[in-house]
Amino acid sequence: QVQLVESGGGLVQPGGSLRLSCTASGIRFSVNVVGWYRQAPGKQRELVARITASGSTYYAPSVKGRFTMSRDNAKNTVYLQMNSLKTEDTAVYYCNLFPSLGLWGQGTQVTVSS
Repeated sequence: QVQLVESGGGLVQPGGSLRLSCTASGIRFSVNVVGWYRQAPGKQRELVARITASGSTYYAPSVKGRFTMSRDNAKNTVYLQMNSLKTEDTAVYYCNLFPSLGLWGQGTQVTVSS
């Protein structure tokens, strides 16, 4: 049974930083392309970043240069370091494979507000 558990969200002021974590059970992140996604209120879920099994990364233009995705294969965990946060980064953040599986975790809320 696949389970995805995201954590690390919170309330932060514009310009601040957060580090999100996602741990999986029932599936090995190390042999898959893994993505971070987000869904803002009233908007569709979108891909923010992804990392391949070899460690190559892709970032959406809106976060490139501010967000960094990494992985710890021993812990079956991926991370998203988010710096220089903007109000428009407010969303629920999820991790999943890329392309995504049919199931999603509960996500972690990121709120950027002064």
